[in-house]
Amino acid sequence: MAAERNKSPIADVLKRVLPQSGLVLEISSGSGQHVVHFAREMPRLTWQPSERSEDALQSISAWMAEAQLLNIRPAVRLDVLEEPWPLDGIDAVLCLNMIHIAPWTAGEALIRGAGKLLGSGKPLILYGPFLRGGNHTAPSNEVFDHQLRAQNPSWGVRNLEDVAEFAAFHGFQAPDVFEMPANNLTVVFRKA
Repeated sequence: MAAERNKSPIADVLKRVLPQSGLVLEISSGSGQHVVHFAREMPRLTWQPSERSEDALQSISAWMAEAQLLNIRPAVRLDVLEEPWPLDGIDAVLCLNMIHIAPWTAGEALIRGAGKLLGSGKPLILYGPFLRGGNHTAPSNEVFDHQLRAQNPSWGVRNLEDVAEFAAFHGFQAPDVFEMPANNLTVVFRKA
């Protein structure tokens, strides 16, 4: 399972780019597997999982119940397209594997919403496959992109430079980019 394979490499980067303490909002937490792993690995941070689907919220709650960690808040229903988001006091926003499996309007809403929540120097962290300079970084990413677009024409691997341009318009600096296993990237935008 991809979540099991990538959780440790992602955590390694997060330890380098997240603050030592504070509140991290995870957008689109999925099953909850990642947030439980991150909370174990970074116990001085408080984690706020979120999802838009009731099934995912139930899965997150099950993972949390099993883990019994005190630094994870109860999951909240959050759809990035519905503003304002029901949170404040956020020190970082994390979003794994969402912007390519959603319409670009959701990616725009994610960046806009994070821009409103985050103060100066605070990070928005994205993880997943990206095009660079309009080109796929690996043949497997090109195949994956075609599969996504066949499922839904509004989905697809996003061009990093386009994402960075949109983020800059919403107050973020140029990103720090970390190469990850399986031809993915972790992209860290900091609020200017």
